[in-house]
Amino acid sequence: MSTSEAQPPPHPVPEPGSAAKDQLPGDPGSAHDTGHGDEGESEERDQPQNAWSARRDLVDHSPRSMNVGARARFSGGLLGGDQHGGISGGHFSGDVFLGGKTEIYHLAAPGPTAAASASGEIPGATLEELASSFVADERLLSRLLARLRDDRVLVLSGGRFTGRRTAALVLLHRLGALPVRTLVCDTGPGGLADLVTGEHQARGHVLCDLAPRRDDPLRWTHLLAARDRLAERDAYLVVTLDPGAALDDVTAEEWRAPAAAEVLSAHLRARTDEETAAKLLDLPQVADFLGRSHQPREAAAFARLLGGYAAGEVTEDAIGRFSLVSLESQVQEWFEEDDTSLHLRDKAFLVALAAFDGGPYALTAELSDLLYRFLQETENPALVPEVPVFGTHVGKRLQQARAERYSEDEHTEWGPVTQQKARFRDERASLVLLREVWGGHPSARPALIRWLRRLADDGRPLVRTRAAATVAVLARTDLPSAMALVIEPWGTSKLFRHRLVAVNSLTLAHLIDTPNIPRVLDTWCAGDDPRLRWVAVRAYGLIGPERPEQALAALRGAVRRLYEDAPDDIDGALAQELAQAVELLLLSSASETVLAELRTHLDDDRAVRDLTLGGFVGACKRTDNDDERYGTPLVLGWYARSATEGGPAAQGVPYLWRAALADPRTTRHALEALRGWVLIADRSTAVEWALAALLPTLVTTAAEHQRLSHLLRTMPGEDGDPPPQVASRLLTTLPTR
Repeated sequence: MSTSEAQPPPHPVPEPGSAAKDQLPGDPGSAHDTGHGDEGESEERDQPQNAWSARRDLVDHSPRSMNVGARARFSGGLLGGDQHGGISGGHFSGDVFLGGKTEIYHLAAPGPTAAASASGEIPGATLEELASSFVADERLLSRLLARLRDDRVLVLSGGRFTGRRTAALVLLHRLGALPVRTLVCDTGPGGLADLVTGEHQARGHVLCDLAPRRDDPLRWTHLLAARDRLAERDAYLVVTLDPGAALDDVTAEEWRAPAAAEVLSAHLRARTDEETAAKLLDLPQVADFLGRSHQPREAAAFARLLGGYAAGEVTEDAIGRFSLVSLESQVQEWFEEDDTSLHLRDKAFLVALAAFDGGPYALTAELSDLLYRFLQETENPALVPEVPVFGTHVGKRLQQARAERYSEDEHTEWGPVTQQKARFRDERASLVLLREVWGGHPSARPALIRWLRRLADDGRPLVRTRAAATVAVLARTDLPSAMALVIEPWGTSKLFRHRLVAVNSLTLAHLIDTPNIPRVLDTWCAGDDPRLRWVAVRAYGLIGPERPEQALAALRGAVRRLYEDAPDDIDGALAQELAQAVELLLLSSASETVLAELRTHLDDDRAVRDLTLGGFVGACKRTDNDDERYGTPLVLGWYARSATEGGPAAQGVPYLWRAALADPRTTRHALEALRGWVLIADRSTAVEWALAALLPTLVTTAAEHQRLSHLLRTMPGEDGDPPPQVASRLLTTLPTR
């Protein structure tokens, strides 16, 4: 694995606190990066989002590799682990970020690159070895042999690393066309006939990875000319090329990769006896490998490694790591610069797919072209970036990326919408790829940073969330650089959406075990910059359930400072953020601990009391089923379960309700929340019963009785209708004064 020290960046990377901060979209001097020439327009589009809705977007749009995107994996709170609570991880493997593997596995012998770039005779022993472990459908193989025997020329179309070259060699071996010689075509398809002539005595010829251009396709006349030359020598030719290659009146035979399990089994049985092969195939490391959609060349290499393990030459740990090491090798191969390297546009697509893994394909392709433009400008600032309007076919592009397309619903503000999505076949690929690009290719950083800033300014929540998730991976790889170049500039931006992306970046970075994120939040929360304090407060509400006492202590310290700094002119926006953080913590998986802390510190001082009651009343307004208008109130459902089971919320919830209703600063908001519960009870018998159980516990004084009875007697229905009938029924539950 290459590291950030492998090569110095030839293009300047902004230093902390300089251009990185000054060139944020929406800040002065950034019209070029944002695509908006008017800063006022950028600010006009900047609409604050409450913490609850922002948390929902984070859950809906985070990538699968972070164990947050699926609601079933979201660490639960008041609904028993379904969809509410703080962000927490589960199955994420830190091994993906360790890197630095010492093992080097040769995935093919001879490799595809060597075969495609050198002409020469294939040793007979190599052909025998390939034939002994070759796997294919025998009917397909028989048909291909028959066509090759009759036509002398066979064009084989298949994806790279599907075994098409091995298939070509084995076909010639079975036909007895020996010796076999590999060819190199530097002159285009028109020179095909000349390649099979010469002083050599080869009867079998293989031309791998032919790439005819659209203006010079492989034609039937080219094959006829080669066929005549081959007939003179009683020889045969197999040509391999990519699907969708430029052909004219030529019918190529399609080659599909055999299953990795079949390749592995065949290679093991060629190397060991039947009993040993069966034992090796039963290893759990083998099952994990076969579940990762590996290529035939990787299965063949794994078989060699397993053979060494059976002989006592390879450790169990090495075979367990092979799957990840081979994935790392593939990613490094994608970004190498050589004669067979991918086009820059294809590399941009790979990076975009890593950022938007499991997202809509059209969106990924759109934003990959934006990154491609930025990369072109990095490579040659003097050139005007060009993006082909109609580029690579989606099937070929995804096959090259070892990805797949599928249909799935995408969460939007208007409800679920079915989308055509794309994802890597191996869910670890996005993490490995981003780690490689950020740490192994620092010259790409200026373009990548510029791209991420553009994503953070996008109007789509999915795009902004994926920008945050990408930066979280970069922070896990290199925290100081990610903080200085991306997260801190977002955190100090005057635009709300940028600060929210900073919140999500830190939250997701903590989720994937990036060290020191709580320390960053503690420092920002206690610092002098109000924007960084805002970011820290928001993030506490998301990661606080892992350390609720510390998070609440930090929030109490922040609100006290807020009141002390300007007792007569309190920053209402930050005070509201603090209360929303308490709200999220109260509805999280640490709800009981948070409730106990809130009760203990309620009367510490005015600032803490306002913080506590503001957060509690906000939590009382939240309902299940994505905050459905008439869903069950989460706090009420929590109380009902605790009252039945004897939990601490049976006393804690009424205690805070009484305090909120009695406090002049929160009375109006508390009564509004309670009126909302009554309206929901008018539509739900279960909510009515729960509210009927709660209301008597809210009356301990005459003033409390008067306040609640007045609400139930006088509250209007919806849209100015008369009071709902349930109000009169609930009135009877109040104890006699």
